[in-house]
Amino acid sequence: MKKISGIQKRWMFNNLSIVVLLVVLCIVAVSLSFTMYYYSSMRAGLESKARTTTDFFSNSIGQSYSEYYQSCILMAQTFEEKDRLELQFVSPTGRIVASSYGQWGGQDPETSDIREAVETKEIAYFSGRNPVTGERIMAVSSPMVYTNGEVIGVMRFVTSLRNVDRQIAMVTGLSVLVGVIFVAFIMFSGRFFIRSIIEPVAEITATAKRISAGSYGVQIQKKFDDEIGELADTINDMSVKISQAERMQSEFVSSVSHELRTPLTAISGWSDTLLSAETMDPVETRRGMLIILSETRRLTSMVEELLEFTRMQDGRFTLNVQTADIRAAFEDTVFMYGSRLKQEGIELQYLENDDEIPEIPCDVSRLRQVFLNILDNAAKHGGEGRRITASISREDNAVVVRIRDFGPGIPEDELPHVKMKFYKGSSKARGSGIGLAVCEEIVTMHGGQLTLENADGGGTLVTIRLPMGQEP
Repeated sequence: MKKISGIQKRWMFNNLSIVVLLVVLCIVAVSLSFTMYYYSSMRAGLESKARTTTDFFSNSIGQSYSEYYQSCILMAQTFEEKDRLELQFVSPTGRIVASSYGQWGGQDPETSDIREAVETKEIAYFSGRNPVTGERIMAVSSPMVYTNGEVIGVMRFVTSLRNVDRQIAMVTGLSVLVGVIFVAFIMFSGRFFIRSIIEPVAEITATAKRISAGSYGVQIQKKFDDEIGELADTINDMSVKISQAERMQSEFVSSVSHELRTPLTAISGWSDTLLSAETMDPVETRRGMLIILSETRRLTSMVEELLEFTRMQDGRFTLNVQTADIRAAFEDTVFMYGSRLKQEGIELQYLENDDEIPEIPCDVSRLRQVFLNILDNAAKHGGEGRRITASISREDNAVVVRIRDFGPGIPEDELPHVKMKFYKGSSKARGSGIGLAVCEEIVTMHGGQLTLENADGGGTLVTIRLPMGQEP
């Protein structure tokens, strides 16, 4: 037998226990209601009959005891409801004078209603077990009082509660049956509902375990458009993103390994060449040293980029904010990088304007890093267009920098992902895939925004929007 646990157990011991308790309370309430209704109706009927009969009998008899006795016997013998009621005439001392069941109607009653009727001269009531026979009965005793106030006797109606108790038992049994059916229905429907939750959750749990074990990218079949369906969508999205991150990280490791190997190969090769040569032409020596220096700087730049990324990941990436002339910093970067691009046959065109751009609070060295990275990306990925434009302007309460290349642009399906760490897409250009992620982090820390889009007419447009007048 399968052990009940988890959600089923909580449902069984919480919700179902409350339902069972409510059903039991309803059964008790129904039983008590019917018991009170039957007993009160029977009592009211007996009291009404006793009152009416007593009044009639008192007006029909004379003052002598013999007349009273003969009248009692006659009325008991002619009593028409003897099949369901027993009519008794009892003396004030509790002895039966006459009974509708005959001369030997039974032993003298020992219930409290007779004594109470004699003492109070009012109708008295008794319900319970007959002390003599043990049978459950209901009795109503009505005193018969002469005009002088003396109680000459008691007229008593007695009926068995067997049929009434049987009716109450039937009602209680029916109530119990209905309650059991109701609880069974609740259990069946509840277990069906719980199963509709447990099975998808179990499937989601199994898939999550597969993902945690390394099966990135697996998907859960969505069966419901509710919270469970939403959870499945979330797990599926997480699985896809983890798969993408894992793939990009692998590509990043491969790319960095390749990027490091290329300059190291050049440095190692030229170092061996210079060391092994007995005589070296000064021009050739200078050429080799320049290559070694260039590749060393390239390695240093890559290591610094990786260090910046690790600082950004662990929260140690900070800004040194000071008020600076952002236009001057941007123009210096453009003119410096433009000279280098000219050697590669790429024109970097600065689009001047007359906007007055005030000094803003910023980390100018970090922003230079952003400008250089964007310009370098434009040269690497859009260099075949042989032209790059750069501009800085003031728009509303922000400084806006735009850098555009005239290359092939970015495929539309890759555009939403290009700022993600490790992402390189279909580009074959060298790079680690973390430069844009670092740039966006710097711009965001300045309270700004960095966006990439394909420009009209071709190429990629990068827009950097920095706020003025507030420190990041």
